[in-house]
Amino acid sequence: MTHRIDIDITLAPGGREIACRIASDAKLTALVGPSGAGKTSVLNAVAGLATPLAGHIRVAGTTLFDAAAGVNLPPERRRTGYVFQDTRLFPHHRVAANLAYGTRFAAPEDRWIGQDEVVALLEIGDLLARWPANLSGGEARRVAIGRALLSAPRFLLLDEPFAALDPLRAEALTGLIERIRDELDIPILLVSHSAAEVARLAGQVVELHPHTALA
Repeated sequence: MTHRIDIDITLAPGGREIACRIASDAKLTALVGPSGAGKTSVLNAVAGLATPLAGHIRVAGTTLFDAAAGVNLPPERRRTGYVFQDTRLFPHHRVAANLAYGTRFAAPEDRWIGQDEVVALLEIGDLLARWPANLSGGEARRVAIGRALLSAPRFLLLDEPFAALDPLRAEALTGLIERIRDELDIPILLVSHSAAEVARLAGQVVELHPHTALA
């Protein structure tokens, strides 16, 4: 799989203009910048949850959006593994059921990793019978990453995975993302304020500057 991330878009969430350009062949690309610069808005555009005003988004050899060509794949066709900052696990399902939910979005012919492999990779076998409310922040993020992988994604979007984690859990999660980067053939776009984790994980870093008001 190509790891190419080719993004050149203009967005206007809330009437504020954001311009983002990323051209990266790294396995893991980090998008950094101050709060309010629009990093999550860019991830939402890549996932198909927001529509840019102009430009294009191409990831892993697939054109997801191209304003000039009239291409705008719906979210369900983009095969995005999106791990939100708040994880968005289903509180009424145990961990095993949350993981299984990811497979609902994966056509059998597209699946490239199974639940047993995900459980082993993320070391979450002891969490399968737990409820999300009983997970630590780091455990919840591991489960959310597992659910994303089981959706057979073409790429991963990680939004502030280290936020509100203590140093020990942040270190454990950093090691896990390193393993995903090194062992799985899938491009990753990471948003993070953690300079140390970005320096350790990213093959390329792109800085997004604060947006400006539209005239």
